[in-house]
Amino acid sequence: MLSNASTEVIRATLPVVGAAIGEITTLFYRKMFEAQPELERDLFNRGNQKQGEQQKALAGAIAAFATLQLEPDSAKVDLILSRIAHKHASLGITPDQYAIVHEHLFAAIVEILGDAVTPDVAKAWDEVYWLMAETLITMERGLYQLAGVEPGDVWRTVRITERVLQSADTASLTLTSLDGSILPTFAPGQYLSVGVVLPDGARQIRQYSLCSVPSSADWRISVKRISGTPDGEVSNFLYNNAFEGSELSVTTPFGDLMMPEDDSPLLLASAGIGCTPMIGMLNHLVDTGAQRSVSVIHADRSIADHAHRAELSELVGKIPAATLHRWYEDLGSLAPLGAVHEGRADLREIELEPNTQAFLCGPMPFMLSMRESLIARDVPAQNIHYEVFGPDSWANI
Repeated sequence: MLSNASTEVIRATLPVVGAAIGEITTLFYRKMFEAQPELERDLFNRGNQKQGEQQKALAGAIAAFATLQLEPDSAKVDLILSRIAHKHASLGITPDQYAIVHEHLFAAIVEILGDAVTPDVAKAWDEVYWLMAETLITMERGLYQLAGVEPGDVWRTVRITERVLQSADTASLTLTSLDGSILPTFAPGQYLSVGVVLPDGARQIRQYSLCSVPSSADWRISVKRISGTPDGEVSNFLYNNAFEGSELSVTTPFGDLMMPEDDSPLLLASAGIGCTPMIGMLNHLVDTGAQRSVSVIHADRSIADHAHRAELSELVGKIPAATLHRWYEDLGSLAPLGAVHEGRADLREIELEPNTQAFLCGPMPFMLSMRESLIARDVPAQNIHYEVFGPDSWANI
């Protein structure tokens, strides 16, 4: 907890710092990358940097954490920091790197706010930063211990044994260990990081949800080609260059999108390539002979764009109490039929059982729309879980 003195300083200065936090985080990244360009080249997602999404996500996380020191809500703190900790673990972040962030973040604060940063103000915000940093370091240490690795030692080399087209723009890759040993297990819904060296020499890292059965000896991910978008540079490289026999640098699985192992009803709602963690969950439910009620919702641009379409239907068909509803913006020459709808996903006609646990993955507008619909139908916020492919702005809502 913050000291009483720092709490009052944060309460008084939060409006000013909060109003400037976007400008501060933008300057912070610029200063850090100028001092250590290898961080932008080899660690941070430079596509998100160009679009400004990472700056927004960091600003939102800092502002939300500071606010929660004034109005303590441990559950909300855990929600915000758990997701960051899992992402950090998947990148192999180590405690010493927090000092680098501190140096450049506070240089940016002083430069932007100038004389407003008195010794008392600097001390209070320094306390906020290290409280947040130490909490994350502790969480990440626990994640590394659970994974059975030393802090930061998460990378391994695997070989692609199978590549299957799941749509015109999406290929699934089956990964196996080089020595034939069983790869570490994971919880359905988790992801791993893939690091690739691009033609310009940069080593860029992206996360991909695991869509295989957790009990399998191998892993499977799906990669969607995204043309003309900076965020797609790693996925495009993998789509064009990763084939059977290729070796990839990947991490131990992490991620906090994990469904409860009980009999609570499930709603799995996805859009686009957001189907991949749901495929992993459904594979697990089939593999364990689950009898629980499962409602599966998927939205896509068209049937042709729908990756894992056949597998999704097959998996749902193997779960006795599962139903599937699909929405396509463009049905082509086909007419809406039964559980296949034209337009955008709509939950109004979907039955929601008491105590439903909802899991969402897809573009942020889709997930926010689903969340709004679920809340309107009295699904508690704590029962709504999500995975976002990219910087997480969920904490800002």
